[in-house]
Amino acid sequence: MTAEEYIDILNADGSPTGKSCPKSEIHTKGYYHNTAHVWFYNANGDILLAQRAASKTICPLLWDVSVAGHVDAGETITRAAVRETREEIGIEIPETLLEKIGVYECFQNYPNGIKDNEFHNTFMAKIDYTLKELTLDRNEVEQVKFVSIPQFRDLLEHSDDNGHFISSNTPYYLEVIDAIQQRLL
Repeated sequence: MTAEEYIDILNADGSPTGKSCPKSEIHTKGYYHNTAHVWFYNANGDILLAQRAASKTICPLLWDVSVAGHVDAGETITRAAVRETREEIGIEIPETLLEKIGVYECFQNYPNGIKDNEFHNTFMAKIDYTLKELTLDRNEVEQVKFVSIPQFRDLLEHSDDNGHFISSNTPYYLEVIDAIQQRLL
């Protein structure tokens, strides 16, 4: 049996408290914490989306960021991004490939009692992989697909009805799309 992961606890402003707790407590107690998000895109400007695994406690089977996960206690955010990429989609990327988009507050409570107070440390990175070259962790990711920026925007515009995305995250998704679009210019 592996030891439970620990997560560093943050203050409401994102500054460190110097404390950590088991991952199992982070969402039940509503502690503020860091996550690493990586949005991958290819040479065509298509963005890689991941469908959350059916077993996920938050928003199962909805489409979301290419790769995301908690930053372990004592881990740097870029190391977490690289680790999560390897764990979730099976590719190795160097930290130097990551371009920071920003840090986004995502503070939400869910009907199942989860209090999710995350700071999404968000990166983008260009990759040259095809979908067939990715190895998915089925505990995290159901499936992946590339979508064009116009397709992404269209899906977002109808996310209240189509059950595709976490509709409350639309402003975040739009900022990510804009950042990637700027990078492609």
